Amino acid sequence: MSSTERTGSLSSLLSEALVADPHGAYAQLREAAPVHRTTTPDGEPVWLITRYAEARAALADPRLSLDKAKAKTSGEYRSSMPPELDAHLLNMDPPDHTRLRRLVARAFTPRRVEGLRMRIQKLTDELLTTMTGPHVDLVHDLAVPLPMGVICELLGIPETARHDFRAWTDTLFSPTQGAATESRTAMRQMHQFLKGVIEDKRNSPTEDLLSALVQARDDHDALTEPELVSLAFLTLFAGYDNAVHLIGNTALSLLLHPRLLTAVRGGAIPIRSVVEETLRWNPPFALAVRRFALEDVSIGNALIPAGSRVWVSIASANRDGREFASPDVFDPVRAPTHLAFGYGVHYCLGAPLARMEAEIAVRSLLERFPVLELAGAADELEWWPTFHKRGLRSLPVVTY
Repeated sequence: MSSTERTGSLSSLLSEALVADPHGAYAQLREAAPVHRTTTPDGEPVWLITRYAEARAALADPRLSLDKAKAKTSGEYRSSMPPELDAHLLNMDPPDHTRLRRLVARAFTPRRVEGLRMRIQKLTDELLTTMTGPHVDLVHDLAVPLPMGVICELLGIPETARHDFRAWTDTLFSPTQGAATESRTAMRQMHQFLKGVIEDKRNSPTEDLLSALVQARDDHDALTEPELVSLAFLTLFAGYDNAVHLIGNTALSLLLHPRLLTAVRGGAIPIRSVVEETLRWNPPFALAVRRFALEDVSIGNALIPAGSRVWVSIASANRDGREFASPDVFDPVRAPTHLAFGYGVHYCLGAPLARMEAEIAVRSLLERFPVLELAGAADELEWWPTFHKRGLRSLPVVTY
């Protein structure tokens, strides 16, 4: 097969199979080569990394930049985010990234995350009491509202504003056909709202992350206004969507493996191990944040030209048989060496919070319902039609 034919076939995979059967499609790509040159469904050229060793190395490679200004080979990189919301960690390289992450780490401490445990448990218990059964939707009734409540608590969003906040996020995370205008409007409204909240925190700080970010200092350095707004927006995007799908995917992992579910209920397998294996076996986000080659970079079988856009497939790397024994088997006893939260200097700061939410949500769910079963066949479940993330639109179950 010629390079042109191979690129065309991979484009078809990106458009179709990576949505319909991502793990099967990635298995084919891994078998063929560690790196593939292809195009996205919107016609943009991209290099796709699919094997674990190459993916892990790429995530920590300083020659692969997160700064979208360095995408040069295919013209200007088109971002869906407005510039005023782009001054955050996922668009920066050291030393700017180092400075910003150091300031954020001073506010987003392990103690602050652990301090949310009781509130997360309370929010979970409140949601579970409304799930009267016998038919419930675990995504709609638990996986979606819990992270939204947690993010609002974390950022210090006032109770009176949470209805609007939820409406904007619904528009951004659940777009309808032709809803680009609505999404842009929601972004503008959220931008103005966050600016107002940050000003309030500056004048009257409280015990929340936004107040702590406003006050974060490193010698004479502090976060700028655009950085504060962008970080608040990033916290929403990363913290909300990741947690929704991690909760849903973890619950589904157990529902698909009844013997493991029994072992978890009996205490033989800790729920923490189930969450960790879900992050490997069915991670919420299939692709890491896009990178751009600062120079010609040799990875695996490929020489990636300077300026090229690079995708690292977390979902594919996490099922690479070169790293994991029986990679398609869900085995919560195995060592957690997955790449779901990245690797290197860009490792996700919010990983402990996402883990905590999923553990509390699923553990409490099992305690609340002695019997929990899928309401239909697994192959009838509806997933979000995108290859960027792996999340359920709904998870209907029967409870007793």
